[in-house]
Amino acid sequence: MCVTCGCSDDGETKIINLEVSEAEQNHHHTHTLADGTVITHSHSHDTHTEASEFHAKIHGTTISLEQDILAKNNLIAAQNRGWFKGRNIVALNLMSSPGAGKTTLLTRTINDLKHQVSISVIEGDQETTNDAKKIQETGCKVVQINTGTGCHLDASMIDRGLQQLNPPLNSVVMIENVGNLVCPALFDLGEFSKVVILSVTEGEDKPIKYPHMFRASDIMILTKIDLLPYVQFDVQKCIEYAKQVNPKIQIFEVSATTGLGLDNWYKWLTEKITNMSAVITA
Repeated sequence: MCVTCGCSDDGETKIINLEVSEAEQNHHHTHTLADGTVITHSHSHDTHTEASEFHAKIHGTTISLEQDILAKNNLIAAQNRGWFKGRNIVALNLMSSPGAGKTTLLTRTINDLKHQVSISVIEGDQETTNDAKKIQETGCKVVQINTGTGCHLDASMIDRGLQQLNPPLNSVVMIENVGNLVCPALFDLGEFSKVVILSVTEGEDKPIKYPHMFRASDIMILTKIDLLPYVQFDVQKCIEYAKQVNPKIQIFEVSATTGLGLDNWYKWLTEKITNMSAVITA
């Protein structure tokens, strides 16, 4: 149990590479105990915690350690950040409530920029590979992380996901976090920037109802603006609330359906790649 937010620990996490068969991602173990009993069990490459608990039961030792979950996470996040920097990779942590339009925006961005920028994706959901399959249809390389009852991605999951994803140098890694406006803001993944996505169907007061998320984010993308004629949403009030919580937050108003406003988002994204390349080669 995560002592930070109360969700389940890493034991239920599944990392799925859609380009690798299920058989390749799993293997079997056989143990012969002292009394001659033979026990066979399976491992997924990503369920090391469960495996450790199983081995501990067989061999008779279980050690419980209390630790600062965020401190451990931040250490791994720092390692991830160095890994990204060394490969000139811009990693973005996309966060929102469920249904805000993260996947729609992501697939539109990939399709529009695929000839300019190399983009790969780590897709986070509690269950299913539905969104990862949508992303894969764009031709983009994607790895799915299923968190089980977990409500967020953490740095360790990203570390393991990157081993499967193996993104190219000089590229962008989009991390689509689990839909949740609370816990994802607490966990540094080693990303270049946190990006919060808010749709006009959710209500303009979200920045002051979930201030930590908007305070932690560098970018707010207001999505589904093509629906403004049909919903009660005060754009200016929403922007005021966001600036009240985070005066430095940069805001883009977009529609992934019509393409409205996407040029500004794309300009910001491509400039970050160019700027990072300039720093690396300087």
